[in-house]
Amino acid sequence: MNWRQHIESRTITPEQAISMVRPGNRIVTGHAAGSPEVLIKAMMEHASSFKNVEIVHMVALNGSPYSQPQYEKNFRFNGIYASAGTREAIGDGRADFTTMFFSEFPAHLRDPGFPIDFAFITVSPPNNQGLVSLGVAVDYTMQAALSAKVVVAVINPTMPYIGGGALLAAHKIHHFVNSSLPILEIPVPVVGPVEQAIGDNIGNLIQDGDCLQLGIGTIPDAVLNTLGAKRDLGIHSEMVSDGVMKLVEAGVINCARKTLHQGKIVISFAMGSKGFYEWLDKNPMVEAYPVDYVNDPRVIGKNDNLISINSALSVDFFGQVAADCMGGGKQYSGVGGQVDFVRGSRFSKNGRSIIALPSTAAKGTASRICAMLEPGQPVTTSRNDVDYVVTEHGVAKLRGQTNAARAKALISLAAPQFREGLLRQARDLYKLRLS
Repeated sequence: MNWRQHIESRTITPEQAISMVRPGNRIVTGHAAGSPEVLIKAMMEHASSFKNVEIVHMVALNGSPYSQPQYEKNFRFNGIYASAGTREAIGDGRADFTTMFFSEFPAHLRDPGFPIDFAFITVSPPNNQGLVSLGVAVDYTMQAALSAKVVVAVINPTMPYIGGGALLAAHKIHHFVNSSLPILEIPVPVVGPVEQAIGDNIGNLIQDGDCLQLGIGTIPDAVLNTLGAKRDLGIHSEMVSDGVMKLVEAGVINCARKTLHQGKIVISFAMGSKGFYEWLDKNPMVEAYPVDYVNDPRVIGKNDNLISINSALSVDFFGQVAADCMGGGKQYSGVGGQVDFVRGSRFSKNGRSIIALPSTAAKGTASRICAMLEPGQPVTTSRNDVDYVVTEHGVAKLRGQTNAARAKALISLAAPQFREGLLRQARDLYKLRLS
């Protein structure tokens, strides 16, 4: 049976696909924009047919309707990342959170102690060799497809066909569902003056020929806004969005000086606009690979001049970074790839890592630079790993600095109205001499 016959004979409806799920089964779904929306929609329309079904994924762009209280007996979310639709469920105990580095998630999915009953994924139409692409969601999604007992792939013509390590043979997929629902988009972030000031400060640390890792949101976009005069920049990043496309089109990003995958943008997943997805489709410059490759610190370090740029919720006087959890253990997001890339930058020749954050929270009433993290707030990135910290008020280089020098530099990044109080805390709590 050739691959065309295989697909034709195994194409089913969404209702047929979800009818295979049994009570207590575990389903791993495609990540972020790779979410199999037609299958999620079918499950929610028949929610009463499900009992205690575990749904596993990372970032969700669809609101995670199965995490709502009325579906508590039908579905239970378990993820390594909290999104807007799952934070409340995790906080209320109706969902589970499993903390781990993003790079380790595929190994978790290979663990026999974590069996996967179903992988629900989204793929591009096949090429002439019967290979489909996982497109904008290779990351852990590829391993889910390789580990699951049953793989159901939604063939969606709006999924970009991306090469590299994103390709999967149709014969390895058990069932197919056709859908033309557009893959999920994200709005373009609105960059305000604070974010742009942070972006400007980070831009001053970036040199021609550097290889960048960027996240998503207003600060990464603000950084990209500052790079128009740079040359020969490269990308090795767990994800990219529209801003990278614009700098490629402007000739700023060409990956010409990369020491690994020269000439190629290397990613693990992507989120953005319809136009961005169209740009990614069959773009020979872009290659996607599983996250245990892209985010492996040893692989990251093979890129000379690697600059990692990541965000934070707060940073204490010692340089400890809280980036994924609020005080009291309230899960906000996840560790993601921050530590992977911070540590990877240390393996890189002339590599640097940057932690970026606005100086205040709660509409300016609280300082994100603090004497100590809140009770119950876990550390994401240790003080020993932090290189640069950046706010709208400047840049502090922490590596190799004494505790007193670290505190003094960080306090200078705080909003002016908080600095006197922070100086007092440094002296009274830690006996630091900052003069």
